Amino acid sequence: MRETPVPPWRLFLGLWPSPATRAAIVEHAQAWHWPDAARRTLDERLHITLHFIGDVDADRVPALRDGLRCDWPGCTLELDRCEVWPGGIAVLEAGTVPPALAGLHACLGDALKRLDLPVETRRFRPHVTLARKAQNARPPASAALRWEAGPGYGLMRSVAGSYLPVHRFG
Repeated sequence: MRETPVPPWRLFLGLWPSPATRAAIVEHAQAWHWPDAARRTLDERLHITLHFIGDVDADRVPALRDGLRCDWPGCTLELDRCEVWPGGIAVLEAGTVPPALAGLHACLGDALKRLDLPVETRRFRPHVTLARKAQNARPPASAALRWEAGPGYGLMRSVAGSYLPVHRFG
């Protein structure tokens, strides 16, 4: 009898807002003027991606739990920019990356390399995706949302439109 192969897990590392911060992000998103085609991000999926890892064999997950540990005290993040990126991705972005968050991003990138996993080469732009297919969306006049981030971060699995926690660090 042949064993059915286990499909790879689609993984990423991310920061998750507290309930109060999530509520503030949702309130901010409600102030936008959205085109009919816009697909708003579900409240429970609002996060900041630290690193997208991609497809990984499930049997590698224990090594990721051990290899992706970074000391991080947390930081205050100012989400102060509203933009619609190419492809219609509406975001609330940090204009400045706090040094502690840049350090966490770098530490995790080094860890991913040691684990022989891909690391994106694009500049790190901490942001919360508010909607997709949001071409011509109009943001509110100003954005100034404070996020007390960390000290924890999560290894997450994307499955059929949901994010499932694999491991929480910190």
